[in-house]
Amino acid sequence: MQKIYCSANNCSHNKENICFSNRINVVGKNSDSECDTCCSSFLDRATYGNLTNNAYDEGDPCSCLVCKVNSCKYNENQLCSLNSINISGNSVKLYSQTNCESFCRE
Repeated sequence: MQKIYCSANNCSHNKENICFSNRINVVGKNSDSECDTCCSSFLDRATYGNLTNNAYDEGDPCSCLVCKVNSCKYNENQLCSLNSINISGNSVKLYSQTNCESFCRE
């Protein structure tokens, strides 16, 4: 399905700026900009360790990219319709500090 490029380098699912979670959730209900969105699947590696080996092999797609941002034009029945997205959040500590850079308001 989708490939997730992620700059949250300290996320447990991040390996060389690619997300290795088999499912992520982008939230932000009625966001007006990407700064109002976030990846609620972010887990700080310092607390949760490395989780890049428990999802999919490199090159395989993310099995589910849930989008709970109702105002995003790529949200189709709470799933993202894009082939790839970008999540930002270099050295963040909380999921709320991440952003979906692929957000586009309807």
